[in-house]
Amino acid sequence: MAASQAIAETTAGFDAIVIGAGVSGLYQLHKLRELGLKVRVFETGTGVGGTWYWNRYPGARFDSESWTYGYSFSQELLEEWDWDEHFAGQPETERYLNYVADKFDLRRDIQFKSRVIAAHYREETRSWEVLLEDGRRYTTRFLITAVGVLSAATMPTIPGVERFHGQSCHTHYWPKEPVRFEGKRVAVIGTGATGVQTITEVAKTAGHLTVFQRTPQWCAPLHNGKIGNDEMSRIRANFPEIFARCQETYGCFIHATDPRAALEVSPEEREAFWEKLYSEPGFGIWMGNFRDILVDRKANALISDFIARKIRQRVKDPAVAEKLIPKNHGFGTRRVPLESGYFEVYNQPNVKLVDITETPIECITPTGIKTSDREYEFDIIIYATGFDAITGAFDRIDIHGVGGASLKDKWKDGPQTFLGILVDGFPNLLMVMGPHAGLGNFPRAVEYTADWVTDLIRFSCERDLTRIEATAAGAIAWTDHVIEASEGLLFTEIDSWMTGINRNVEGKQVRRIMRYSGGHPAFRKRCDAVAAEGYRELSLA
Repeated sequence: MAASQAIAETTAGFDAIVIGAGVSGLYQLHKLRELGLKVRVFETGTGVGGTWYWNRYPGARFDSESWTYGYSFSQELLEEWDWDEHFAGQPETERYLNYVADKFDLRRDIQFKSRVIAAHYREETRSWEVLLEDGRRYTTRFLITAVGVLSAATMPTIPGVERFHGQSCHTHYWPKEPVRFEGKRVAVIGTGATGVQTITEVAKTAGHLTVFQRTPQWCAPLHNGKIGNDEMSRIRANFPEIFARCQETYGCFIHATDPRAALEVSPEEREAFWEKLYSEPGFGIWMGNFRDILVDRKANALISDFIARKIRQRVKDPAVAEKLIPKNHGFGTRRVPLESGYFEVYNQPNVKLVDITETPIECITPTGIKTSDREYEFDIIIYATGFDAITGAFDRIDIHGVGGASLKDKWKDGPQTFLGILVDGFPNLLMVMGPHAGLGNFPRAVEYTADWVTDLIRFSCERDLTRIEATAAGAIAWTDHVIEASEGLLFTEIDSWMTGINRNVEGKQVRRIMRYSGGHPAFRKRCDAVAAEGYRELSLA
């Protein structure tokens, strides 16, 4: 009996619904088709790409090496696609994901302009009822979330945002049509990873740019470059080794932690190693550094001092340089933004830095921004104010499980999951890259998780199972393990999206462990063990 036949006998609608047509959703759709299932993907936007569809802001690009970021599942795809840059920009990445969607004919099962606002589990039919914003309803046996980690954009809680008469936009909702900055007075609020990229690019053409900074970041150079035909040929020949390397490392990047400790080597050797990392492309300075910089305070203070000296060397005004050096967290305890000339921006005469810890923003006015010491007039205000990370996209959907229990309420004190994939009390709900999953180089982690989800669904269909659920004990044990795996890591002491902090979202002011910190090899080992034992740790019926 085909998998789809087994399901169609008990419920109308779809065998599986996937929320989101980004990197996760596209691959999950491809995998579910292999089972012969009737699948529908609901996507809010008008095109595929997820993060790379929405975030069109100036300078948007990823910080994984492009040739490690693309999908690995298709040899034909690997042979056909040539990457233009080592770290591809948003336009190139969006083109790539559209190419994938066309090559595998994925669009025929994707419903665009379809925002999911609610999903309720029906015990009597062991199925989910999914409600769209336009009122349409659908049923499905399996509901799979592919909503992304950073997809729920947040605006700042500053009075008067709606009063501004000029052009304004959150970076996540950047318009498709070009925005010109020549001769314009531009404000950027926020200096996280998105702000760093936006500021660097806008400063090139803006008449005047004012940056409003609350928390400076420990940024490191990206060192991007073009990929020529010969280099692309060499990369293509080495794809097996490249993907094998990603499987071995903590975060699925090509960069692996150095086995030495910063405190074990001489100051000269330490300095030379850090100079080498600082001059190389990508996340080596963060993911390939000494093994103790993220757990030992003294080691972290040393690398932080090294990066601070680099900032002072690159920024001409000592007072401005000091404002750009973080004082409330050490290097690497937040996700490190990679930049291409960010610090040099503040040497330009058309750029001004405003430290809002000294002069807070009081309100947005019809003509600009009022701080505690003056009013600024602007033509354009850009909100680089980030996301309600990891759980935020789930919170924006009214998800109810057994007995009408709310997922948002269940997670109000922090997420509880089994393997970051299942939630007790929410049968047949499967999460690709959910809370407490193994994060890192995103597509590498996505392919593993979507494969695991697909295998579980195949297992259930072959045995005519109609109800898959984590047990309460399993969810508690995994959540406890996730918390234990983070113990001793300095990032747990810092306010950031990785610890669930967002000052612009009610109830998100208390630190919580939101991701698995044991490394992706350990994550895969645990998930593989559950599958190898016939999913006995799950409740199956």
